[in-house]
Amino acid sequence: MDKQQKQLNRRAFIKQAAEGAALIAAASAFPTIVPASVFGKNAPSNRIQIGQIGFGRIAKSHDLPEILKHDYVRVVAVADVDSNRLAAGKHWLEQQQAEKNGGTSHVDVKTYGDYRDLIRDKAVDAVVISTPDHWHAQPAMEAAIAGKHIYMQKPTSLTIKEGRMMADVVSNRGVIFQLGSQQRSVNPWPQFKRACELVRNGRIGTVKRVVIGLPGDPAGGNPIEMPVPKNLDYDRWLGSTPYVPYTLDRVHSQTDIYERPGWLRCEQFGAGMITGWGSHHIDIAHWGLDTELTGPLEAEGRASFPTSGLWNVHGDFEVEMLYPGNVVMQISGAHPNGVRFEGTEGWIFVSRGNVGVTATDPGADGAENEAFKASDSNLLKSVIGENEVRLYESPEQHTNWLECIREDRQPISHVEIAHRSGSACLIAHAAMTLGRRLHWDASREIFTDDDEANKLLSRPQRFPYGTAYVTEKNDKQNNK
Repeated sequence: MDKQQKQLNRRAFIKQAAEGAALIAAASAFPTIVPASVFGKNAPSNRIQIGQIGFGRIAKSHDLPEILKHDYVRVVAVADVDSNRLAAGKHWLEQQQAEKNGGTSHVDVKTYGDYRDLIRDKAVDAVVISTPDHWHAQPAMEAAIAGKHIYMQKPTSLTIKEGRMMADVVSNRGVIFQLGSQQRSVNPWPQFKRACELVRNGRIGTVKRVVIGLPGDPAGGNPIEMPVPKNLDYDRWLGSTPYVPYTLDRVHSQTDIYERPGWLRCEQFGAGMITGWGSHHIDIAHWGLDTELTGPLEAEGRASFPTSGLWNVHGDFEVEMLYPGNVVMQISGAHPNGVRFEGTEGWIFVSRGNVGVTATDPGADGAENEAFKASDSNLLKSVIGENEVRLYESPEQHTNWLECIREDRQPISHVEIAHRSGSACLIAHAAMTLGRRLHWDASREIFTDDDEANKLLSRPQRFPYGTAYVTEKNDKQNNK
């Protein structure tokens, strides 16, 4: 019997096996997620096998530690364009999972220099994308096309156009997508949900203004060209963005995985703090205003941009956006880091306080405002009634994603919510860049009567990378 015939017979067997021993055998052979009620919550057939795309600061310090807390999860593969980080990821993951299992079992973590090979791995059910910002939308699209569930670090995309492309593909494929907007989850910051519920239920009256404090980034960085490290696939790292010479401060540290990488301060790869932390705080503002699926009506801004050195994302800045209901959103580094809702009957301020996800997060060191306060402290004690608005409760962002995979339901930061919060950040960035008032049509996702602003909705993509290439390739395959 040839190999193809064997595969056909095996598929027929699986299809016919509806229950009992045959179903268990089939589920063991293939990485299919079955509801916990069928086999018990930790049965092998209910195990979620994850591939980690990118092993850097946020993956090692945040994403993977949260994922590995769960007994029904195994991380079976890792991909990275830096072979040193790839080897480190394999070693760390195997060590962590051996300790988790009490040394009784070993997970042989596969390694991939090209994440697309990881996505093609049939042993992988879901992926965690912890890559630089310019490498978010494309792997998310490819993972969705392959039927993999997705947890992705913010922001959703480098541009609004590629964010829309990604959101549409994810939605159409029906996979479970979660953005790393962990301020929505009650662990570790219950105050954000609490603040939004109080606002949504009118405890401060009619909202008139939202004030968001975000810092800018400093100038600097060494622009002098350096030899590309032998362990780094630099062309693939650049991806869809234009080719530029390698220099250490443009990429990431070669000695310290926890060091804040230089790409965060290069506009070629992201927009700076307006998307870096703006994705978090603007998302909370949207949650409190009930504008999660729309966006601003207008935006006006100004910012200082470096004129020397390598790093060129915005420094000090100020943005004002107008939302439905005549609500004004002001964003600036002049305000305390956090979100302040101001209404006709009081105000509520919410932040992380001194707690950060990584050691280099803004506000993680030094003096910081209280994490949760109000114009009247009694506001914070108000009880939400049974018939009032009760917002989605997520225990922890990664946990919520994993639970939703098992139960086939939408997570707290699904792809459309994620895209809209990311879009608002990029609208603010466009206003900062052009230095004038812009009018936004949220339904069509374009600036009204402004060709110059609409040019900022997308960027040229360097072949063969980019979301346009993925769409073109997928369309050709579907039309065969």
